[in-house]
Formats: sequence, structure tokens, C-alpha cells
Amino acid sequence: MSLGGVLVIASILAILVVIVAEFAPLFRAPSAIPRGTMQVPLPSVPLAIGTDEYREIVYLITPGGVQFAPLASGRTLAQPEVTGRQGAAIAGVSALGRGPFALGLTDGRVIPAEVRFSVSFPGGRRSVEGELVTASPVLVAAGRAISHLAYTQTDEGAVLIAATGPQALSVIIIRQTKPLVGPPAREEVRRAVVLSGEGEITALAVDTRGDHAYVGTSAGQVARIDLGASGGARVQGVLDVTSRPGVAITALGFLLGDRTLLIGDGAGAVSSWLVVPEAGPAGLKRAHSFEPHRAAVAALAPSRRDKGFFSADRDGTIRLHYATTGKSLLAVAHTDPAMTALVYAPKADGLLTIDAGGRLSQWDIRNPHPQATLTSLFGRTLYEGYQEPTYAWQSTGATDDFEEKFSLTPLIYGTLKGTAYAMLLAVPLAILGALYASQFMHPTLKGLVKPVVEIMAALPSVVLGFLAGLWLAPMIEKVVPGLFMLPLIVSAAILLAALLWRATPARIRRRFRPGTEVIVLIPVVVLSAWIAFRLGGLVESTLLAGDYRGWLLSALGLTYDQRNSLVVGFAMGFAVIPIIFTIAEDSLSNVPPYLTAGSLALGATRWQTAINVVLPTASPGIFSALMIGFGRAVGETMIVLMATGNTPLMDWSIFNGFRALSANIAVELPEAPQGGTLYRVLFLAAFLLFVMTFVVNTAAEIVRLRLRRRYQSL
Repeated sequence: MSLGGVLVIASILAILVVIVAEFAPLFRAPSAIPRGTMQVPLPSVPLAIGTDEYREIVYLITPGGVQFAPLASGRTLAQPEVTGRQGAAIAGVSALGRGPFALGLTDGRVIPAEVRFSVSFPGGRRSVEGELVTASPVLVAAGRAISHLAYTQTDEGAVLIAATGPQALSVIIIRQTKPLVGPPAREEVRRAVVLSGEGEITALAVDTRGDHAYVGTSAGQVARIDLGASGGARVQGVLDVTSRPGVAITALGFLLGDRTLLIGDGAGAVSSWLVVPEAGPAGLKRAHSFEPHRAAVAALAPSRRDKGFFSADRDGTIRLHYATTGKSLLAVAHTDPAMTALVYAPKADGLLTIDAGGRLSQWDIRNPHPQATLTSLFGRTLYEGYQEPTYAWQSTGATDDFEEKFSLTPLIYGTLKGTAYAMLLAVPLAILGALYASQFMHPTLKGLVKPVVEIMAALPSVVLGFLAGLWLAPMIEKVVPGLFMLPLIVSAAILLAALLWRATPARIRRRFRPGTEVIVLIPVVVLSAWIAFRLGGLVESTLLAGDYRGWLLSALGLTYDQRNSLVVGFAMGFAVIPIIFTIAEDSLSNVPPYLTAGSLALGATRWQTAINVVLPTASPGIFSALMIGFGRAVGETMIVLMATGNTPLMDWSIFNGFRALSANIAVELPEAPQGGTLYRVLFLAAFLLFVMTFVVNTAAEIVRLRLRRRYQSL
């Protein structure tokens, strides 16, 4: 027996170790491992840098053109010709890493361009080749260098925005339509936009949908330009966004999905702003302020995989941030403050920088779980598209730019909610039933009832969940008003039946053996239940306008979901009742007979004896029964999975569904990539279930021992 106990404890500890080992990497700090530096021969100072997803080739944009260089050797490949440049130098580049980009020339033209990578496997080894594809130049402002510009391709064409003066912008919207017959038609709309107020244009950004553009100024303001307005483009609003009034905006950029705007200023502050049309004319709402730099922010490099991004200052310090959590995760000290450009690798696993002298530095970034912090897992978080910080669980979305939401609080809330409603039904029925069966019921009848209740515990939970979801839920939906009247009418009918029983002549009562009176109550309960449901329909038709669901919504603001907490309370309560009943009945029946005999001999009634002597003496066992039932309800999976809508809501309404920890694990784990954030968060949920049951069982044992010491002297 001792060996068996040791093996059980060892098995539990082994399970705990495995669970902890799976979720522990969630809280591992990110790291940046230097991969080395190399010298790339360049004719001039680089303006921007990009790389392929395997980090085998980089492309560098300089005033003289675009050059490719393999990271393995650092030697410069043949420089592709930028078609249409005609000797003009490149003065500016739009944001890279968002598909096609644009090159601003010193003669006032802009060339749309795109770098495409092709992958082949000659001889079984991977080979990556880069290709520069350019389109026809677009004349923006003849004779004026285009240094600040933003460009995006949309489903309908392209949008180009360029600064043509200190406060002047040229907006070019190109629409291409393809008719059923004939060549594609091209329409070009040009609009001039002039900013009002102080400050010159310092940064530009446009979303990939081509709906809005944002302009940063040297006065610390961001102007929002509506590109879909009548007339082509107009300034919709201006907002002060910098850390101190008058500090210039030095960098703008969009996170993946273009629903969050990143802003860096001349004081070193970095902040994120949610694009919320309801937030005012500027359509921006501050989300987070990140750890500031000591010098002016020089560049921002968003990730193409998640909501992370790098910021770099003019002293060469680089920081890694994550926009969802608002945390600054990592600082990388660059050795040369002359850094001119940086790029976050497409797979979010590397960082590359280039300085004015052509020295290229590279780091391996290990940050697999930036979404997981104590705040994001258990606290309120402000997500894209939300007005206020909230608790939310939504692990997947329809697009790659989806912002994962891993708050476990709604799941813990749902677990406790389902358990509470199940125990609310199960505890009174099980305890009172056990008390009656052990102290009042005839032994012959008890020999039939107790095995039937124990057989209830053998019913598979998947069967109970199936019945609850497909049979019980639609049935309850039809009789909800009567269901709420049921306890009142049945209780009143039972009390009335008891009074009538006491008034019945003794010669009639003696025909029933003591302990079999409950048989008389069966038709009373059935009849009163029928009356309750009939009255419920009458109440709904007369007082609730014939539709209780509409009345709940209009009068109380409550929605009725067919699979809700009420259904779970019945189904899971049905599953918990046998456990509590069996253990409680055994405890009550094992009270020493001399205690009950002594109480009865002193003149106490059977009811007084049961309440004042038997119940306190059996309280340790009854409490253990309650805690075991609680643990059974907390860990229930299939009933909760099939009988609720699995919606992670934080609402105590009995008419709404919920999502429990156990059901969430069953739903999400088959689709979770092994080793991913969702996979490890699910193991954290399993650990929370383990802790909850361990705490409940430990508390139950402590209370049981104290109650036992208190009543063992009886």
C-alpha cells in the first residue's frame, strides 16, 4: 500500500513537471545573439536595407541605385539598373517590407519598384536570387528632390504621397480597371494638399488599403488625410502626439495590419496609436508609450509576422518592443552611432543594420512568445479595434495580421461560473437526499434508491453533454418561465401535502411502513411540476408579451442563448449529484448508533436528532463530498464543451454561455502548433486547473481533519 501511494504521488509530480516544462518558455526573456559584421562595398551612404525570409541576401538602396549582397560573403553582386532613373540620384525611399515600394528621385520623379526573391534547389541546396522590378516613373514635382514619400499598392491600383514643400503634399491616386473586353484602363487623380499650422513635414505613412495617410511634422503633430473623400484627398484632423510640445516627429510606421500607427519623436519617445475612426477627426487613440531612447528616434522597423517592432535612435541604440502588451522587451547597443538603416527579418528571427561606411551587422533574435506576459494573460489589455482595455480570448483570426488574444481570465471566470451553477443545483438535492436516505427512508426502499443513484455516476459525461446540448437545451428554451416557477410551486405543494398527511387519520397512515411516505410525494411532485409549466406559459403570454426572450432583452438587457449556464447547471449538476450523495450518505450512515439512540431516548424527535446530532458528526465526510463534487465540476470537459456556446464571456447571467479552462483545452489543443504560443498557453491553463484542484483538495483535507477532531469526542 505504501508503494502504491508513493507511485501515485510520483506520477502526479511527473505530470506537474511535464506541464511546467511546456509553459515555462512563455516567460523566458528574449535575446539578441550577434551573428557578426561584414563590410559591404558601397558607393554612397545607404538609405534603406531589406532582406529575404531566409536572410541569405540583402538589398541596399543608395543614392546611386539598388544593390544586392549575399550575407555569406558580403561581396556586392551586379547592381541592377533602375529603369527610368536617367542619371538622377535617389533622394528618398518609402517604407520597405510592405510589398512594393517607391524611390524618390532628385529630379522630382518617383519610381514604383519591388524586390522579388526566387528560391531554387540546385544540387539539393537552397539558392536565393533577388530581382528588382520597376514601373514607369511618375512625375510629382519637376526639379524638386523627393525625400519624404509613402507608397502602397491596392486592389484598385496604387496610392503615392510625396512632400513637395515644407507643408505641401502631392497625392497621386492611380486606379486601374480591367473591362470584360479590351485593354485595362488607367486613371490618375492628382491632388495637392497643404497643411495648416506650424511645422514642416518630417515623416509620411499610408495604410495598405489606401484609405488614409498620416503626416508627421516638426511641430510634433500628426495630420490625418482622408484619401477616399470627395475630391480625392483632404486633411481630416490634426493631433499633438509627441512626448513634449514642439518636439519633432522623426519616424512613422504601421504595424502589421495597419491598425496601429507607430510614432517616434526627437526626444526619443516611442508610442503606438490605434487607428480608431470614432476617436475624433485625427482618428488616433494612444495605446502605449514604450521605454524611451536617450536620443532622437531615427528609424522604426515593424515585424511582418506579429505586432513587434524595433526602434533605433541616432546614438545607435536599438530596442525591441511589442505593441499588444506595450512592453519594451530588449535593448541592443549598436557599436556605431552612424547607423543609417535597419530591418526586422521577415520571419521575425533576425535584425540587420547598415551604417554610413557600409558595415552590415546582424543579430539572431529569439523572441518566440512576445504576446505572453502576466498582464496579457491575466489582466486587461487594449487590443486593436477595442475602445477600452478588456479581458479577451481569441486565439485565431481570418487573416495573418490578426492580433492574438490570450487572456485566461474569461476562462477561469467561466470555469468558476459553470461550477457554481452546477453546485447550486447539486448540493441541496444531494445533501438533503442523503440525509433522508440515511435517517428516514425505509431500508428496503433505500436498497433500491442508492444503487440507482450510484449508477448515475457511471454515465459517460459525453453522453450527458450530448443529451444536454441536443435535447435538454431546446426543451428548456420552451419552458423557461415555468422552470423558474417550478421551485416555488413544487415546494408549496410538498408543504401542503405534508400538512394533509399529518391531518390524515392515523389508521390510514399506519398502512404505510415508516420510511415509505416518500412514495406519496411522487404524484404530488409530478402534478405540481405540470402546474408550474402550465402557469409559466400563462405568465409568458399575459405578462411577458408572449415572448420571454424579447422581454428579457428589452426590460433587463439580457440575451438568451439556447446553450447557456442554466443548461450546464442541470447537466453538470446531474453528473455531480451521485458523487456527493454517495459519500455524504455513507458518512451519515456511519454515525455511531448510540448517538442517535441516546438522542431519541432523551426525547428528541428524529428530525432534531438528524439535524443536531447526525449532521454535525458526519460533517467531515459531508465536506469531503462537497469538495470532491467541486473538483469534479471544475474539471468537467465534455458537458461544458457540448452544452454551452463556448463563448469566453465574463457575465454571471444564467442565460449566457461561457468557456471553461477544460473545454478550451479540448477545443484548441488539436489545432495548436506544437511549441507555439497557443500550445504553451494551453498547458498553462492545464496548470491552473491542476492548481485549482490541488488547492481545493488541500483545503478540504484541512477542514475535514479539523471537523473530525472537533466531533470525535462525541
